[in-house]
Amino acid sequence: MMLRPSVFFGLALCGLMLPGVRPSAAQSCSFTVSDINFGTVDTLAGAAVDMTGSVDISCGNTGLVNLQYIVCLNINAGSGGTISGVRQARNPANAPLAFGLYQDASRTTPWGSREQPALGNPVEVLLLVLPLTNGTASRTIYARVAGGQQSAATGLYTSTFAGAEISFNWQTYVLLPPACSAVTANPTRPTFTVRANVPANCLVTAQNIDFGNHGVLSSQVDAASGLGVTCTQGTAYTVGLNNGVTGTGPMARRMTKGAEAVVYGLYKDTGRTQPWGNSGGELVPGTGSGATQNLPVYGRVPAQTTPSPGTYTDTVVVTVTY
Repeated sequence: MMLRPSVFFGLALCGLMLPGVRPSAAQSCSFTVSDINFGTVDTLAGAAVDMTGSVDISCGNTGLVNLQYIVCLNINAGSGGTISGVRQARNPANAPLAFGLYQDASRTTPWGSREQPALGNPVEVLLLVLPLTNGTASRTIYARVAGGQQSAATGLYTSTFAGAEISFNWQTYVLLPPACSAVTANPTRPTFTVRANVPANCLVTAQNIDFGNHGVLSSQVDAASGLGVTCTQGTAYTVGLNNGVTGTGPMARRMTKGAEAVVYGLYKDTGRTQPWGNSGGELVPGTGSGATQNLPVYGRVPAQTTPSPGTYTDTVVVTVTY
């Protein structure tokens, strides 16, 4: 009888998963960004104008385990560039209009990028996506046209964010998300545009003319006041003065008290030789600079028959045409 010793080997296959490595699964993120349209911006008012846009995010998971995404939304200067670190939109003449993009409704935290940190930090979004699902998120872009831009020229201002001006990066992680300053994978470059329309506009203020107290109108009486005209930069305008309530011409205006009147005229020059009226050569022309332009108004009461004592008044309408 022969003995045949035998050794049987059992084979065991063990799977080893290294830390930080997930089983393969299709991963992808897509983005939609809305345009930001400020509409009509009245720069002469001097106030800031706010508007919002949005970023919609969708990340997929076709695998059988959860995926954790970090998405970093980097927004650079835009096609209008920056001046002193502030984004600019540009009109067709390349004139600038300052605006900002922010992460919060109070517009105190700027929205910037990894590449241009002087504009602010990028927005970080963390998504947990379950197996065989899509995870979604949305972030609001809080935008503001800065106040105090009365000198801005008219026109449609735009700044486009495309190509190198925008980069939405994403990746998955296992334990802790990396900082956005280190996330450079999967750059996606959607496009959006910021728009603001600055129309031609003018404002006017007026000072009253007081000829003072006089007994007998045996000689002419002069007085002066002024108008303040503020028009957007480059806007041509004319200023006209009507004939008052019952006047018949620039030099035949009438201050009245009941049925009685004191005749007077308004003029463009100190010599009172150029009547200021409401048409043709009687108008005063100008071009706006965004700042207030002061226009003096010269008044004269010629010698005339003196009516009964009392206070005589008139109302003159100032018309600025632009």
